[in-house]
Amino acid sequence: MKIRRRPPNPSISVASLQYQIKVPDSEPRNILEKIVWHKETEVARMREAIPLQKLQQQAQNLPATKGFIKALRQQAEKQAPAIITEVKKASPSKGVIRADFDPVEIARSYEDGGATCLSVLTDSEFFQGSFDYLAQIRGAVDLPLLCKEFIIYPYQIYQARLAGADAILLIAAILSDKDLTYFVKIAKVLGLDALVETHTAEEFERVLKVSGVELIGINNRNLEDFSVSLGTTEQIMAAYGEQLEQQNLLVVSESGLHTAADVKTVVSAGAKAILVGESLVKQPDPGKAIAPLLGR
Repeated sequence: MKIRRRPPNPSISVASLQYQIKVPDSEPRNILEKIVWHKETEVARMREAIPLQKLQQQAQNLPATKGFIKALRQQAEKQAPAIITEVKKASPSKGVIRADFDPVEIARSYEDGGATCLSVLTDSEFFQGSFDYLAQIRGAVDLPLLCKEFIIYPYQIYQARLAGADAILLIAAILSDKDLTYFVKIAKVLGLDALVETHTAEEFERVLKVSGVELIGINNRNLEDFSVSLGTTEQIMAAYGEQLEQQNLLVVSESGLHTAADVKTVVSAGAKAILVGESLVKQPDPGKAIAPLLGR
């Protein structure tokens, strides 16, 4: 999937000629591209308010992070899969998923229910998330936290660290190999783990060659049309399972996991961890829904 980082030059009106010159293909092609274009302006505004240098100063002498990947590996070795549960209020495709949204209460419920790690949406424009939610949850639970943000600049990695994250999400579809390598290095310097998310076999193969990657996500959702197929995890694992074993890489299957049968499908394919949001967060008590989902 080709994601353009920035829109083409905007269309302009030429008053003297009484018509508008339109730039071809000037609208986002899919939701991910729309989000990335918005992030460009969003991060620019944040930089004006608080420069990167100030974030870097604030990031000095922070408490050590909790081992996100370590927690997943330990759980997977005891009983696969490890589960990353998501604190998520809304999505572009479903709208508001949980109207009575209390991020801290949901996080505590997940912790009580046996979650291995938590994922916290921080994008406000499209998912109604917040870095404040991440900070509040960090103060309320002991589990390792993933900052689920659409990261396109180092600035956001520092934001995640300051808000209490233990890991960050890096999306292969919106980052070059050079950016992925660079961002993984920055994360490690800050004590953060990185979950590198892929959507296709082509992206997965790219990520396998990126130095420093230890944790790869396979998102079963097609972000162009929002269709979901667990076959995405099955097909990629069938093609690259042996290489994953050789490189000691951990795979997280994401999206489309609603039943114990769904979980069994991706675990049988070779995924050692899963990331689940919607099917849990919409339950009255999200934490209590974890055991049935895992077939326990």
